[in-house]
Amino acid sequence: MDLILHGQNAVVTGSTSGIGLGIARLMAQAGARVTLNGLGKPEEVAAARAEIGALMGGGDAPFIHADMTKPEEIRAMIAEIGVVDILVNNAGIQFVSPIQDFPDEKWDAIIAINMTSNFHAIKAALPGMLARGRGRIINIASAHGLVASPNKAAYVAAKHGVVGMTKSVALEIATSPVTINAICPGFVRTPLAEAQVAPLAAKFGVSEEVALRDHLLEKQPSKRWIEVEDVARLALWLCGPGSGAVNGAALSIDGGWTAS
Repeated sequence: MDLILHGQNAVVTGSTSGIGLGIARLMAQAGARVTLNGLGKPEEVAAARAEIGALMGGGDAPFIHADMTKPEEIRAMIAEIGVVDILVNNAGIQFVSPIQDFPDEKWDAIIAINMTSNFHAIKAALPGMLARGRGRIINIASAHGLVASPNKAAYVAAKHGVVGMTKSVALEIATSPVTINAICPGFVRTPLAEAQVAPLAAKFGVSEEVALRDHLLEKQPSKRWIEVEDVARLALWLCGPGSGAVNGAALSIDGGWTAS
């Protein structure tokens, strides 16, 4: 892979697994120095640090255990890194419930982690980017940042907010070389997503193949998973040459979900 990000510092929130780890992996392969952030068992964090560190030439990748619900920890993370050339806001959680039964604490946590953390990270990293005359901000939103589904009020509200925030900030910085964009994936093949298939099969009394196609991926016309690497490659392109005119976009990668 071409080292198109050589010499650049990247931080990817929620990068100890799933989409975030996939993005960190490709950015490290492209030459970036990647700082990881996220939750997970100690052995999982250690494995992620070792993998990304090896791609960067050896040793463990830097890891900052900032709590995405705490603005002061987000600001401290950006300050500790110092020069942030690439900021990927990926951290997120989910909870599903009809709104009348939705726990207040789950609403607060989803809004804080999925949306408000983006605000604090952008606010902390953007001044340095503008001063240096370079920078890329990528917010991992969702197809649910563009369309809704029932029983996901907090997640849909947060992801719509991320898309709106992305557009607003893009207008504020439009005359600078810095860009900000949102990626809006559909259902991505991650361990957490794949774990939903077997319970759906049991619930509806069907095979896992049918449960995946007709229930989990019901709204995704392709009826296929979005692969983590597909999302990561889009993020990498947004950081590389030829992407400078893309600013304030909500880029769908959803198997046709939001085409209708």
